Amino acid sequence: MAQSKTLLGWVFLAMAAPCEPAQSEVYKCPDASGRPTYTNVKRDTVGKSCTLVSKEVQVVPAQTPTVRDKSSVTTDRNNNRRKILESELQNEQQLLSDAQQKLTDQEGIRQGDERNYARVQERLKPYQEAVDLHAKNIEQLRGELGRLR
Repeated sequence: MAQSKTLLGWVFLAMAAPCEPAQSEVYKCPDASGRPTYTNVKRDTVGKSCTLVSKEVQVVPAQTPTVRDKSSVTTDRNNNRRKILESELQNEQQLLSDAQQKLTDQEGIRQGDERNYARVQERLKPYQEAVDLHAKNIEQLRGELGRLR
């Protein structure tokens, strides 16, 4: 118990001691080729024609970061995500409309070599798959938007 009080006393004494700012002298010394080199070590300047550049050290206080409210960050992120999803949904709806139009156009066409229904189905298969793909994408985007709200 006595040790902890002593230790605590030393801690408070150390904190109460005045702190002196860190200072160093910076010297500018030309090297053999004439380019300047800078040093703060005094013994490196012996025998050279060095000049004292600065004796003061300016310390810039650290800026405190601005703290944003977590809920506003989440709201901003959700709003951005909603805009992106709505844009994608609108694009997919347009692609679905185009794919459906192409499918109906192809259904109306009957080629001479398609005498049986299997060949017609084979020709229409890529168009039907495109329609199914876009319909599935729209369904998934609507689900995402529903979970976001």
